[in-house]
Amino acid sequence: EKWKEHEHPLWKREGEIAKQNGGHGGMDYIMLYRLLQCVREGLPPDMDVYDTAAWSSVAPLSVLSVSRGSAPVQFPDFTRGKWSSRAASAIATQT
Repeated sequence: EKWKEHEHPLWKREGEIAKQNGGHGGMDYIMLYRLLQCVREGLPPDMDVYDTAAWSSVAPLSVLSVSRGSAPVQFPDFTRGKWSSRAASAIATQT
């Protein structure tokens, strides 16, 4: 119960319906809810093309690693170093 004090406001509002209607413990619902909220309100999406590229590269990099006997593989920096100066998305700073 102690963890509840750290719940995100979006999860506090939508978490129960998300758990009932979405996969992965409700996170599929939350991700789609938030994307549609950004579109409706004219906000920039929480994920950008660099996030998408990073998320999408995990599976092929894992396959490469396994094909090399589970050797480490370098994870590409799709932002060319600009990740360290990116502003946090609006959802990350909501209180």
